[in-house]
Amino acid sequence: MKNIGQLHGVGLGPGATDLMSVRADRLIRGAKHIAFFRKMGSKGHAWTIASPLLSRDVNEIALEYPVTTEIKLTDPRYNEVLSEFYANCCNRLKEYLGNGEDVVVLCEGDPFFYGSFMHLHSRLANFARIQVVPATTGMSGAWTATGQPITWGDDVLTVLMGTMPKEELVYQMNKTDALVIMKIGKNYQKVKAALKEANLFNRAWSVHYATMENQKVLKLSDYLSEEMPYFGIILVHGTGRRP
Repeated sequence: MKNIGQLHGVGLGPGATDLMSVRADRLIRGAKHIAFFRKMGSKGHAWTIASPLLSRDVNEIALEYPVTTEIKLTDPRYNEVLSEFYANCCNRLKEYLGNGEDVVVLCEGDPFFYGSFMHLHSRLANFARIQVVPATTGMSGAWTATGQPITWGDDVLTVLMGTMPKEELVYQMNKTDALVIMKIGKNYQKVKAALKEANLFNRAWSVHYATMENQKVLKLSDYLSEEMPYFGIILVHGTGRRP
């Protein structure tokens, strides 16, 4: 790796540019090559968050997902298509790293928390030096937006994915004290039914676009739409031990 450039996975935090770490700010401002994931046809949230910090002559490397929700997670093609996509992304980055150039990859939230960067990290760890810059997670921004602590005392916090089967959601909900549910989208009705079955629906909160300009916070019982946006998180606050 002596003549190989360094790869930086830089966490951007929950969405507000001024909630980035000092290290993330420094690396982004000084970057010669910036890579970021986005849906085809859009600028991408990562680019949007970091755009005020980018230098005028930065080289932008857009990594465009071939699919988002077009193929179901249960379809074998889903992993096949994404595996090929991440391999191609790594090959593109290797062109720069192999020439001794450093590359900064913009990561929404924290790079090691359900992020796409992990798939680059696992494929490039033996090729280049990698530095990961942690960040405030989206769920932290969400529970802060409610103005209430998510956990007290010995509360157990569980993070669930809306893509899980309803039976598993209910099982995990019944085992925990505090709850964060992510990746909801079109799975909202299933998640809603699971919360009701676990007797948590009336305690749940919905936070959309936490820390961003269009942030929206409301009791889940007041949420009337059939689906939830990509940047939507459901929370159930713990009620545990306190002095």
